[in-house]
Amino acid sequence: MRYELYYWPTIQGRGEFVRLALEEAGADYVDVARRNKAGVGAMMKLMQGKRGTPSFAPPFLRAGSLTIGQTANILLYLGARHGLAPKTEAGRLWVHQLQLTIADFVQEVHDTHHPIGTSLYYEDQRAAAKKRSAEFRKQRAPKYLGYFERLIAGSGGPFVAGRKPTYADLSLFQIVAGMRYAFPRGMKKLERELPGLIGLHDRVAARPNIEAYLASARRIPFNEDGIFRHYKALDK
Repeated sequence: MRYELYYWPTIQGRGEFVRLALEEAGADYVDVARRNKAGVGAMMKLMQGKRGTPSFAPPFLRAGSLTIGQTANILLYLGARHGLAPKTEAGRLWVHQLQLTIADFVQEVHDTHHPIGTSLYYEDQRAAAKKRSAEFRKQRAPKYLGYFERLIAGSGGPFVAGRKPTYADLSLFQIVAGMRYAFPRGMKKLERELPGLIGLHDRVAARPNIEAYLASARRIPFNEDGIFRHYKALDK
């Protein structure tokens, strides 16, 4: 089956967590909005539909007759079908729980540069962003990343859920890569306390399918329109 992924064509954003899972699985998929200029229009039309299960926002995935929205929900579906989640129900729920926690963290990253409103430009909320980012770097990021570090240390294997990689490991790779881009100074300090998480990042990056993806044109570079944005003023 060929999957259709719908997401914005010029940013990694939340869609990147899905792309990483599809790439690791070696799945047959098309990134619809990147395929041609009509892709964004097709995405918007599906979102505005009144029948079926239209998504509120991208990313969403079409898999045969299914249309699945929300990043964690898409990964729950893909994980079970492509060996990227444990076989037991308890294991699948645990990895899904981790992905939901990752989603919380991603939202906090987003709010460092848009703490007042998404519809406002960064320049319109610069002072609030600076204050929010300081609290994020000192309190929130260490709390989240320290939690994942602790889980990796106690997992009994090289990955967060044990011996085999899951979609949560791919997402943690993206978290480390994104934090290094958005907060290079802050992340450099944090990494001293995160050897397990950094090791996991490196192991994921070295997986053949992921390594090939990262070297390809399919991997959109980090930029200042995505969730992970680098503003020097927010990384002091």
